[in-house]
Amino acid sequence: MRIATTIFLTDETITPLRLARELEQRGFAGLYLPEHTHIPVSRDTPYPAGGELPPEYGRTLDPFVALAQAAAVTERLALGTGITLVAQHDPIDLAKRIATLDHLSGGRFTLGLGYGWNVEEAADHGVDWSTRRDLTRDRMALMRALWSPEPTAYEGEFGSVRASHAYPKPVQGPRGPVNGPRTLIGGAAGPKLFTHITQYADGWLPIGGRGLTESVPRLREVWEAAGRDPKQLQVVPYAVLPSPGKLAHYAELGVEEVVLQLPPAGEGEVLRTLDRYAEHL
Repeated sequence: MRIATTIFLTDETITPLRLARELEQRGFAGLYLPEHTHIPVSRDTPYPAGGELPPEYGRTLDPFVALAQAAAVTERLALGTGITLVAQHDPIDLAKRIATLDHLSGGRFTLGLGYGWNVEEAADHGVDWSTRRDLTRDRMALMRALWSPEPTAYEGEFGSVRASHAYPKPVQGPRGPVNGPRTLIGGAAGPKLFTHITQYADGWLPIGGRGLTESVPRLREVWEAAGRDPKQLQVVPYAVLPSPGKLAHYAELGVEEVVLQLPPAGEGEVLRTLDRYAEHL
């Protein structure tokens, strides 16, 4: 099982450069970074985990800039987002950013995407909350038109692009309904999410990894009913606090990669946590 990590990198934590080097030297598989452009102070949306929203949510580094730094000082470390809020981006600009990072890193990028939870943040980006899932699917289709081997036009409900020359291309080629970098969708288990995974992703990024005994078989049923190759489905538990029993359970479910949560802290605390997590490698 590949052991990757995630962390809220901020202006107060360990730097992307130091963390990436330490991860690769210790043998960890990857680094995934979250995204929040800003957190409005006048906020009505409750924090999903309950209680006060931790301060790191309003201090996160841009994940693509931080991952580019990480790519520059490593050779094998996988790089990903957990998650990119696709609905909050211009899709033509985002397609270029993703393709460039994947190209420069030699195909090491994983696009973890999601629909978000902070209504106020999305509203400042002009996102209608009720349509954010359909908007995300539409923007993914537009980006994949730009990533296609030949100039391809796209006309969607929310946006369009002319057939265009758009290079570089992501390293990974088409597979089923998907092209571009490895793509995982985050979110809670449910029929709507699982349908979207089968339509435009390589798999699922479940936060915390709870309830997988019941949900993974359901996802596999939906996946196969959609005509997707059962061997290609990827389930990657995300932001996990590890234990030997938990990791063994994931392995029994066919999980091949897990993403462990690091503290949003300075260099000393993060490196001590890595030393503890290295016991699971």
